[in-house]
Amino acid sequence: MDLKEVRELIKLVTERGITEFEIEREGFRLRIARPGETPVPIMPTAPLIIQAPVATAPETLQLAPATASPTPTTASPSAAPEPELHIIKSPIVGTFYRSPSPTAEPFVKIGDQVEQDTVVCIIEAMKLMNEIHAEAVGEIAKIFVENGQPVEYGQPLFGIKA
Repeated sequence: MDLKEVRELIKLVTERGITEFEIEREGFRLRIARPGETPVPIMPTAPLIIQAPVATAPETLQLAPATASPTPTTASPSAAPEPELHIIKSPIVGTFYRSPSPTAEPFVKIGDQVEQDTVVCIIEAMKLMNEIHAEAVGEIAKIFVENGQPVEYGQPLFGIKA
């Protein structure tokens, strides 16, 4: 690794707001850390699948309009969920996946019947794959997020018609 590559890594770490970065290549080890910030350790292991509890939706739901996210192809033109739908929200911040692998079929599609313990998607957070369950009985009526997109805590993922 030459000085130019090291400078490019430092620039990338600074621009992306990364608190700590470490690389080891051919006997050369480089660690870049921002002073005064506590890094979050990420283990270089295979992803684990764990089950995460899903927060239940409140009786009323208010959504702020999305400004920078693309409109999903499976959602209706208006982003507000219908009142008769049970909304499955993201319990964590992470990346939304509709299937267990890129080549596999989605866990659920619009029109599928689900039970409370049906896995509807996976959210990856810090290399952990968290299974999200429907927690309601009904039919998948809406999918609010595109596959592979980042999601925020409390963001609607699915709408279930009872």
